[in-house]
Amino acid sequence: MQGKVEICGVNTAKLPVLKNEETIALMKKARAGDQKARDELISGNLRLVLSVIQRFQGRGESADDLFQVGCIGLIKAVDNFDFVNHNVMFSTYGVPMITGEIRRFLRDNSAVRVSRSIRDVAYKVLVTKERLQAETQREPKPEEIAEALGISRAEVVTAMDAVAEPVSLYEPVYADSGDAVLGIDQIGDENASSDVWLRQIAFEEAMAGLSEREKRILALRFFDGKTQMEVAKEIGISQAQVSRLEKSAVDRIKSSL
Repeated sequence: MQGKVEICGVNTAKLPVLKNEETIALMKKARAGDQKARDELISGNLRLVLSVIQRFQGRGESADDLFQVGCIGLIKAVDNFDFVNHNVMFSTYGVPMITGEIRRFLRDNSAVRVSRSIRDVAYKVLVTKERLQAETQREPKPEEIAEALGISRAEVVTAMDAVAEPVSLYEPVYADSGDAVLGIDQIGDENASSDVWLRQIAFEEAMAGLSEREKRILALRFFDGKTQMEVAKEIGISQAQVSRLEKSAVDRIKSSL
Protein backbone atom coordinates (compact mmCIF):
# COMPACT_ATOMS: atom_id res chain seq x y z
CA MET A 1 0.00 0.00 0.00
CA GLN A 2 2.77 2.36 -0.87
CA GLY A 3 1.96 6.04 -0.76
CA LYS A 4 -0.94 5.65 1.66
CA VAL A 5 -0.15 6.50 5.24
CA GLU A 6 -3.54 6.01 6.88
CA ILE A 7 -5.86 3.01 6.58
CA CYS A 8 -8.99 2.96 8.72
CA GLY A 9 -7.55 5.88 10.65
CA VAL A 10 -4.39 3.91 11.49
CA ASN A 11 -1.09 5.62 10.76
CA THR A 12 0.68 2.72 9.04
CA ALA A 13 4.04 4.49 9.15
CA LYS A 14 4.05 4.30 12.95
CA LEU A 15 2.90 0.74 13.48
CA PRO A 16 5.05 -1.12 16.03
CA VAL A 17 6.90 -4.33 15.15
CA LEU A 18 7.18 -7.08 17.74
CA LYS A 19 10.15 -9.40 17.93
CA ASN A 20 9.36 -13.11 18.16
CA GLU A 21 10.37 -13.30 21.83
CA GLU A 22 8.15 -10.30 22.60
CA THR A 23 5.27 -11.99 20.81
CA ILE A 24 5.67 -15.18 22.84
CA ALA A 25 5.88 -13.23 26.11
CA LEU A 26 2.69 -11.31 25.30
CA MET A 27 1.02 -14.53 24.16
CA LYS A 28 1.63 -16.11 27.56
CA LYS A 29 0.12 -13.10 29.32
CA ALA A 30 -2.86 -13.03 26.96
CA ARG A 31 -3.55 -16.72 27.58
CA ALA A 32 -3.55 -15.92 31.30
CA GLY A 33 -6.34 -13.39 30.71
CA ASP A 34 -4.33 -10.19 30.27
CA GLN A 35 -6.47 -8.12 27.86
CA LYS A 36 -3.82 -5.42 27.52
CA ALA A 37 -1.27 -8.02 26.35
CA ARG A 38 -3.77 -9.30 23.80
CA ASP A 39 -4.31 -5.77 22.49
CA GLU A 40 -0.55 -5.27 22.21
CA LEU A 41 -0.26 -8.53 20.28
CA ILE A 42 -2.87 -7.37 17.79
CA SER A 43 -1.47 -3.86 17.32
CA GLY A 44 2.08 -5.23 17.15
CA ASN A 45 1.18 -7.50 14.23
CA LEU A 46 -0.91 -5.13 12.11
CA ARG A 47 1.96 -4.95 9.64
CA LEU A 48 1.15 -8.55 8.76
CA VAL A 49 -2.29 -7.40 7.66
CA LEU A 50 -0.74 -4.65 5.54
CA SER A 51 1.55 -7.19 3.89
CA VAL A 52 -1.35 -9.50 3.10
CA ILE A 53 -3.76 -6.94 1.63
CA GLN A 54 -1.14 -5.90 -0.92
CA ARG A 55 -1.82 -9.23 -2.66
CA PHE A 56 -5.47 -8.32 -3.09
CA GLN A 57 -5.14 -4.90 -4.68
CA GLY A 58 -7.13 -4.36 -7.85
CA ARG A 59 -10.05 -6.58 -6.78
CA GLY A 60 -12.53 -3.70 -6.60
CA GLU A 61 -12.50 -3.48 -2.81
CA SER A 62 -11.18 -0.55 -0.80
CA ALA A 63 -8.00 -0.88 1.23
CA ASP A 64 -9.97 0.12 4.35
CA ASP A 65 -12.42 -2.77 3.90
CA LEU A 66 -9.65 -5.28 3.25
CA PHE A 67 -7.71 -4.01 6.26
CA GLN A 68 -10.72 -4.40 8.57
CA VAL A 69 -11.37 -7.94 7.33
CA GLY A 70 -7.68 -8.78 7.63
CA CYS A 71 -7.72 -7.59 11.24
CA ILE A 72 -10.49 -10.11 11.95
CA GLY A 73 -8.18 -12.84 10.63
CA LEU A 74 -5.34 -11.49 12.75
CA ILE A 75 -7.48 -11.55 15.90
CA LYS A 76 -8.48 -15.16 15.18
CA ALA A 77 -4.80 -16.02 14.73
CA VAL A 78 -3.87 -14.35 18.02
CA ASP A 79 -6.62 -16.20 19.87
CA ASN A 80 -5.87 -19.60 18.33
CA PHE A 81 -2.10 -19.71 17.97
CA ASP A 82 -0.61 -22.55 20.02
CA PHE A 83 2.78 -21.08 20.91
CA VAL A 84 3.69 -24.21 22.89
CA ASN A 85 3.13 -26.85 20.19
CA HIS A 86 3.44 -24.78 17.01
CA ASN A 87 7.15 -24.80 16.24
CA VAL A 88 6.82 -21.80 13.90
CA MET A 89 6.92 -18.04 14.20
CA PHE A 90 3.56 -16.36 14.74
CA SER A 91 3.71 -14.72 11.30
CA THR A 92 3.92 -18.14 9.63
CA TYR A 93 0.66 -19.08 11.35
CA GLY A 94 -1.03 -15.69 11.14
CA VAL A 95 -0.55 -14.93 7.43
CA PRO A 96 -2.71 -17.86 6.17
CA MET A 97 -5.39 -16.97 8.74
CA ILE A 98 -5.50 -13.37 7.54
CA THR A 99 -5.44 -14.48 3.90
CA GLY A 100 -8.29 -16.92 4.45
CA GLU A 101 -10.46 -14.26 6.08
CA ILE A 102 -9.92 -11.88 3.14
CA ARG A 103 -10.60 -14.63 0.62
CA ARG A 104 -13.92 -15.44 2.29
CA PHE A 105 -14.82 -11.76 2.21
CA LEU A 106 -14.01 -11.51 -1.50
CA ARG A 107 -15.89 -14.72 -2.20
CA ASP A 108 -19.02 -13.43 -0.46
CA ASN A 109 -18.78 -10.07 -2.22
CA SER A 110 -17.75 -11.26 -5.67
CA ALA A 111 -21.09 -10.90 -7.45
CA VAL A 112 -20.69 -9.09 -10.76
CA ARG A 113 -22.45 -5.72 -10.83
CA VAL A 114 -24.76 -5.50 -13.85
CA SER A 115 -26.09 -2.26 -15.29
CA ARG A 116 -29.79 -1.45 -14.93
CA SER A 117 -30.43 -1.54 -18.72
CA ILE A 118 -28.93 -5.04 -19.07
CA ARG A 119 -30.93 -6.26 -16.06
CA ASP A 120 -34.11 -4.96 -17.69
CA VAL A 121 -33.33 -6.80 -20.91
CA ALA A 122 -32.43 -9.94 -18.97
CA TYR A 123 -35.77 -9.81 -17.15
CA LYS A 124 -37.66 -9.60 -20.45
CA VAL A 125 -35.56 -12.42 -21.88
CA LEU A 126 -36.34 -14.69 -18.92
CA VAL A 127 -40.07 -13.97 -19.10
CA THR A 128 -40.13 -14.58 -22.85
CA LYS A 129 -38.07 -17.74 -22.48
CA GLU A 130 -40.54 -19.17 -19.97
CA ARG A 131 -43.50 -18.25 -22.18
CA LEU A 132 -41.98 -19.83 -25.29
CA GLN A 133 -40.96 -22.91 -23.35
CA ALA A 134 -44.53 -23.34 -22.09
CA GLU A 135 -45.90 -22.93 -25.62
CA THR A 136 -43.46 -25.23 -27.44
CA GLN A 137 -42.60 -27.65 -24.60
CA ARG A 138 -38.92 -27.28 -25.36
CA GLU A 139 -36.00 -24.97 -24.61
CA PRO A 140 -36.27 -21.97 -26.96
CA LYS A 141 -33.22 -20.95 -28.96
CA PRO A 142 -31.66 -17.50 -28.48
CA GLU A 143 -32.77 -16.60 -32.02
CA GLU A 144 -36.39 -17.35 -31.14
CA ILE A 145 -36.26 -15.23 -28.00
CA ALA A 146 -34.60 -12.40 -29.95
CA GLU A 147 -37.30 -12.51 -32.62
CA ALA A 148 -40.09 -12.49 -30.04
CA LEU A 149 -38.59 -9.42 -28.33
CA GLY A 150 -37.49 -7.65 -31.49
CA ILE A 151 -33.84 -7.48 -30.45
CA SER A 152 -30.63 -9.09 -31.73
CA ARG A 153 -29.39 -12.52 -30.76
CA ALA A 154 -26.24 -10.92 -29.32
CA GLU A 155 -28.33 -8.81 -26.93
CA VAL A 156 -30.13 -11.93 -25.71
CA VAL A 157 -26.89 -13.82 -25.12
CA THR A 158 -25.25 -10.82 -23.38
CA ALA A 159 -28.23 -10.35 -21.07
CA MET A 160 -28.36 -14.04 -20.14
CA ASP A 161 -24.62 -14.15 -19.47
CA ALA A 162 -24.85 -11.03 -17.30
CA VAL A 163 -27.39 -12.50 -14.91
CA ALA A 164 -25.94 -16.00 -14.84
CA GLU A 165 -24.54 -16.86 -11.43
CA PRO A 166 -20.77 -16.29 -11.61
CA VAL A 167 -18.31 -18.93 -10.55
CA SER A 168 -16.06 -17.39 -7.92
CA LEU A 169 -12.33 -17.99 -7.97
CA TYR A 170 -12.65 -18.42 -4.22
CA GLU A 171 -15.19 -21.28 -4.37
CA PRO A 172 -13.88 -24.80 -3.72
CA VAL A 173 -13.15 -26.75 -6.90
CA TYR A 174 -12.72 -30.05 -5.12
CA ALA A 175 -11.63 -31.41 -1.77
CA ASP A 176 -8.77 -33.84 -1.23
CA SER A 177 -8.54 -35.50 2.18
CA GLY A 178 -10.75 -32.82 3.65
CA ASP A 179 -8.68 -29.91 2.28
CA ALA A 180 -10.66 -27.73 -0.10
CA VAL A 181 -8.88 -26.51 -3.22
CA LEU A 182 -10.04 -23.11 -4.49
CA GLY A 183 -10.24 -22.10 -8.12
CA ILE A 184 -7.65 -19.38 -7.60
CA ASP A 185 -5.24 -21.99 -6.21
CA GLN A 186 -5.12 -23.55 -9.68
CA ILE A 187 -3.95 -20.30 -11.30
CA GLY A 188 -0.23 -19.68 -11.37
CA ASP A 189 1.17 -16.30 -10.43
CA GLU A 190 4.94 -16.01 -10.52
CA ASN A 191 4.78 -12.56 -8.92
CA ALA A 192 2.74 -13.72 -5.91
CA SER A 193 4.33 -17.00 -4.90
CA SER A 194 3.30 -17.86 -1.34
CA ASP A 195 6.75 -19.24 -0.59
CA VAL A 196 8.49 -16.07 -1.78
CA TRP A 197 5.97 -13.95 0.07
CA LEU A 198 6.39 -15.81 3.37
CA ARG A 199 10.17 -15.79 3.03
CA GLN A 200 10.05 -12.02 2.53
CA ILE A 201 8.01 -11.57 5.72
CA ALA A 202 10.36 -13.89 7.63
CA PHE A 203 13.39 -11.97 6.32
CA GLU A 204 11.90 -8.62 7.37
CA GLU A 205 11.23 -9.98 10.85
CA ALA A 206 14.78 -11.32 11.10
CA MET A 207 16.19 -7.93 10.04
CA ALA A 208 14.01 -6.17 12.61
CA GLY A 209 15.81 -8.14 15.32
CA LEU A 210 19.23 -6.75 14.39
CA SER A 211 20.85 -3.71 15.94
CA GLU A 212 21.19 -0.51 13.91
CA ARG A 213 24.96 -1.09 13.66
CA GLU A 214 24.45 -4.62 12.33
CA LYS A 215 21.91 -3.39 9.78
CA ARG A 216 24.33 -0.70 8.61
CA ILE A 217 27.17 -3.18 8.28
CA LEU A 218 25.04 -5.54 6.17
CA ALA A 219 23.84 -2.65 4.02
CA LEU A 220 27.36 -1.42 3.38
CA ARG A 221 28.70 -4.91 2.72
CA PHE A 222 25.96 -6.45 0.59
CA PHE A 223 24.16 -3.48 -0.97
CA ASP A 224 27.03 -1.02 -1.40
CA GLY A 225 29.59 -3.78 -2.04
CA LYS A 226 32.21 -2.40 0.33
CA THR A 227 35.00 -4.48 1.85
CA GLN A 228 35.16 -5.14 5.58
CA MET A 229 38.12 -2.77 5.82
CA GLU A 230 36.16 0.02 4.11
CA VAL A 231 33.19 -0.60 6.39
CA ALA A 232 35.46 -0.52 9.43
CA LYS A 233 36.85 2.89 8.44
CA GLU A 234 33.38 4.31 7.78
CA ILE A 235 31.88 3.09 11.05
CA GLY A 236 34.97 3.65 13.16
CA ILE A 237 35.66 0.14 14.45
CA SER A 238 38.24 -2.52 13.64
CA GLN A 239 38.01 -4.88 10.68
CA ALA A 240 37.90 -7.80 13.13
CA GLN A 241 34.84 -6.28 14.82
CA VAL A 242 33.14 -5.81 11.45
CA SER A 243 33.83 -9.45 10.59
CA ARG A 244 32.46 -10.66 13.93
CA LEU A 245 29.31 -8.50 13.79
CA GLU A 246 28.65 -9.42 10.17
CA LYS A 247 28.95 -13.14 10.84
CA SER A 248 26.73 -12.91 13.92
CA ALA A 249 24.03 -11.00 12.04
CA VAL A 250 24.05 -13.35 9.07
CA ASP A 251 23.93 -16.42 11.34
CA ARG A 252 20.92 -15.01 13.20
CA ILE A 253 19.09 -14.26 9.96
CA LYS A 254 19.77 -17.79 8.71
CA SER A 255 18.53 -19.20 12.01
CA SER A 256 15.30 -17.19 11.81
CA LEU A 257 14.67 -18.26 8.23
